[in-house]
Amino acid sequence: NIQCNGIGPGYIATPQTAPLREIQPDGSRHPFDKFIISKTPAARWGTPEDLEGPAIFLASDASDFVNGHILYVDGGILAYIGKQP
Repeated sequence: NIQCNGIGPGYIATPQTAPLREIQPDGSRHPFDKFIISKTPAARWGTPEDLEGPAIFLASDASDFVNGHILYVDGGILAYIGKQP
């Protein structure tokens, strides 16, 4: 029984994304950081730990009847981003 599923992570706080989350010299947030936080219903960047539960679920017997899906772990940004001006 072969399953093919995936995880679609949102914006995750990692060393790679750190420059986009740095406080600017004037004390303000980076413009991209402000954008992500304002457009994500969870109002934060994800963490690597946020991906653990979904990965464990997809690797477990609990997902035996799940096939052909992408499980988005994005704080709701995909559901929300197109709905605001």
